[in-house]
Amino acid sequence: MINCLFVGLGGFIGSVARYLMGLISIPTIVINIAGAFLIGVISALALKNSSFDPHLLLFLRVGICGGFTTFSTFSLDAVELLRTGSVLTGVLYMVLSVVLCLLATVAGQAVVR
Repeated sequence: MINCLFVGLGGFIGSVARYLMGLISIPTIVINIAGAFLIGVISALALKNSSFDPHLLLFLRVGICGGFTTFSTFSLDAVELLRTGSVLTGVLYMVLSVVLCLLATVAGQAVVR
């Protein structure tokens, strides 16, 4: 349950930051790039430092970055698949994620119409 608290608190911060950035008309692509950069820095720091607090990692990576933009998590997952040699799986993950999510958005809008 404590893990949920760390994720929730971080998610609150990330979501509010995302909302505020939208209010000042920062484009979504800039937010996605910033979130992907931030999750990359956090993940690299955690890999370099084996004593990185797991609760802090949840707070920063899943909470703040996930609340700020889920695209950052998608990017990290894709990079990890490629880095570990799962190139075909990584490419399929990227292509299917983009294509299927776009189709799901269109389908969701069609259902409402």
